[in-house]
Amino acid sequence: MKLQELKAFLLRGNVIDLAIAVVIAGVFGAMITSFVNDVLMQFIAALFGQPDFASLSFSVSGSPIYYGKFLNTVITFVIVGAAVFYFVVVPMNAMIARFRKEPPPDPSIKKCPECLSDIPAEARKCAFCGSPQAGD
Repeated sequence: MKLQELKAFLLRGNVIDLAIAVVIAGVFGAMITSFVNDVLMQFIAALFGQPDFASLSFSVSGSPIYYGKFLNTVITFVIVGAAVFYFVVVPMNAMIARFRKEPPPDPSIKKCPECLSDIPAEARKCAFCGSPQAGD
């Protein structure tokens, strides 16, 4: 009985979609981490003289504060955020905008400037508020 429920749960579409998303996110994360560590940090090394800030620290009462590790993490976070924005969010927004075009406005209908109700374009008086319309 429980085995059948487990099988039904695992074969649901959203569980499989979620599993695929987790795998792709892991690979995407590894790719961005490699890009940061193997490419961008090398440019930083050329500018600042060291490819990794993890060794940067100072001591307070004999306890080391490793601010370099935090700096590495912040750089990675900013680059991953930028990569997700430019490689996922921007293309998805463009695709959604392309497929979700608004229909052109109906030329036989206009908005009343007083009550903002939709009225026929030829109307001389608003049926909702009674205000005279332009062209009277």
